[in-house]
Amino acid sequence: MPRPRKFRRVCCLPAATEFLPRHVLSDEIVIMTIDEYETIRLIDFEGLMQEQCALSMNIARTSVVSIYAMARRKLADALINGKRLVIEGGDIKIAEEAEYDHVNCCRRHRHKLKREENT
Repeated sequence: MPRPRKFRRVCCLPAATEFLPRHVLSDEIVIMTIDEYETIRLIDFEGLMQEQCALSMNIARTSVVSIYAMARRKLADALINGKRLVIEGGDIKIAEEAEYDHVNCCRRHRHKLKREENT
């Protein structure tokens, strides 16, 4: 029997979950899981290293490497072949507010934390 999958912690769900090219070249849909989206967000957008990403998502660095590689393949497929990109599903757990700090949360929550500190 295979080992149960470990839930990946994500800061929050993506604000936009579908992207469609103006000139659709294909009827195919590329489905990116929320944990794949989270690795792209943390590594490419937030500028974290893979080890930091792994700590934030509460998974092994080797898992981050494989999830990130799959996410980049899917992004490239959608961009190059003009396919619709949908972000959904995955074995995820939304982080509790108590788990947020200035490193392990998205920019939306970081701005909220700064506002709360200033009041």
